Amino acid sequence: MAKRQATSRIIAGDYKGTKLSFKPNKNLRPTESKTKETLFNWLLNDLHKKKCLDMFAGTGALGLEALSRGADKVVFFEGDMTKEGGWRAYYDLPSTISFWVNQHK
Repeated sequence: MAKRQATSRIIAGDYKGTKLSFKPNKNLRPTESKTKETLFNWLLNDLHKKKCLDMFAGTGALGLEALSRGADKVVFFEGDMTKEGGWRAYYDLPSTISFWVNQHK
């Protein structure tokens, strides 16, 4: 049987509808769309030229959502390399992206 891909989607902004694929991992729980929508509503969608930090990045869905909504830079941090869900594949997005993964576990 082929390995299944898990997915999430960017819900708004320049990359709205972009599917984010990552390897299934029982310890990796992507942020649900409703939760992302609520978070970014609290921020009033005012991310233009802002710098964002996606702590415990996992799938990278929150950081990539911030980029889609106009953030100037996102730093992804994931302390557990086994939970890195594939956000490194999105290097070609036009904003500046930095990665930090704790490899001393």
